[in-house]
Amino acid sequence: THTHTHTHILLFEELFLCNFYLFLFIPNFLFLCEPRPRKYKCGLSAPCPPKHLAFRLVSGAANVIAPKVCLEDQMLMSSVKNNVGRGLNIALVNGVTGDLLEARTFDMWAGDVTELLKFLRPLHEGTLVFVASFDDAATKMNDESRRLFEELGSTAVKELAFRDSWVFVGAKGIENKSPFEQRMKNSKNSNKYEGWPESLEMDGCIPLRPPLDH
Repeated sequence: THTHTHTHILLFEELFLCNFYLFLFIPNFLFLCEPRPRKYKCGLSAPCPPKHLAFRLVSGAANVIAPKVCLEDQMLMSSVKNNVGRGLNIALVNGVTGDLLEARTFDMWAGDVTELLKFLRPLHEGTLVFVASFDDAATKMNDESRRLFEELGSTAVKELAFRDSWVFVGAKGIENKSPFEQRMKNSKNSNKYEGWPESLEMDGCIPLRPPLDH
């Protein structure tokens, strides 16, 4: 019993010191000090199978807390990286290697939708597309931009409306609808924040594509 108690005290001290030092030096990385149960890549509760990519997407909360895109334990988009913004936050990833190709944000309230169209039209077959909304992702959406997301496997984009929360992972050339998508409707009756629905969080494992035969 004495040894068991001693172990608990050591674990507590270890966790306390870890959080204390991280708070001093890297306040945004407190999650590194999580106690057991062990978390896997991007905070998943179980490891992904071989030749799969672990991911976690978090949409923005209201217009205050920025979205996050994590892939294979690497934060691709976040406020810490200073590469997120109001509207759609999109990371393009090579579906064969898992490498980041590009990460961009598109203002869907006051921006120009043609920038989004120019970004989505030339995607290569097999490119993975990670999307997280922040504040408003729909106001500037037009028929073509919705169709392009549908071609990537989205079913929710056709209904996406002002200030809805949306997280989505699709792929260029997908034959079916993507299993990785969530939408939370902006509704006065159910909104968690005044004027906004709650943030969405989604994680999972995406299979890598085999290299194309030449």
